[in-house]
Amino acid sequence: MSSRTLRRSLEFLMVASGTCLLAACVTPSAPHREASVPVPSNVQMVQAIRAAGAREQSVINVDPLRSPGVMSLRDAARSDEASGHYADAASKLDQALKLSVNAPDLLQDRAEAAVYLGDYATAERLARQSWSLGPKLGPLCARNWQTVVELRLHAGDAAGAATARQQLATCHKPDVSRF
Repeated sequence: MSSRTLRRSLEFLMVASGTCLLAACVTPSAPHREASVPVPSNVQMVQAIRAAGAREQSVINVDPLRSPGVMSLRDAARSDEASGHYADAASKLDQALKLSVNAPDLLQDRAEAAVYLGDYATAERLARQSWSLGPKLGPLCARNWQTVVELRLHAGDAAGAATARQQLATCHKPDVSRF
């Protein structure tokens, strides 16, 4: 072996070992993460649901007549909710639903109580049931579909949320222009 070949081999080994030493000293950077979208709290989701109903200024608004017993339970549920006693509110709404079976507005109220409790599957099921039994227009319809939007977003289902937003848009019935 010639001295020239030996010298090149030694240079190669020195460069290779130096590279390995430098690589060992470098700390790996943290993997790049996408900025995560903050997940709204249960309270924020219910606020968004109710805001959708309040924004809906459709010409259709159905307010059914209720028995005093159902109204009393509903009022007590609202009081419990305001105090942060969501399980008690849900229980009272369940009692009201026994008296007024399949009432769309009570089903939606119960769906919102389920959101407060973190029972998202029940909340979505009840909101969809409320929509199927309800007027399919106006504030109740908007609350139904906003519930689905919120729950789909919470589940990371952007496509499902987009579909629910399309349904939400159908809840509005504009007033007839009068000349």
